[in-house]
Amino acid sequence: MNKINYEGFQPDSVVRRVNEKFVSRAEVGYAKYGNTMDRDDLTIEEWITHAQEELMDMLLYMEKLRVEFEKKKV
Repeated sequence: MNKINYEGFQPDSVVRRVNEKFVSRAEVGYAKYGNTMDRDDLTIEEWITHAQEELMDMLLYMEKLRVEFEKKKV
């Protein structure tokens, strides 16, 4: 994979925070599963299933936040 040339570029604080979170999440995943995203033991269908499960979790979190937000509006 080609690297982006960031010579003279300083990402803003938001980009740096997101990057730090990605790295932290990758470290947690490696500690928990002993693999990185470069793993090649899953089929495309299995990757799709993992992605769907993550999106379903995200929707649950969003619904929880919506409920909490509505409680505070009343």
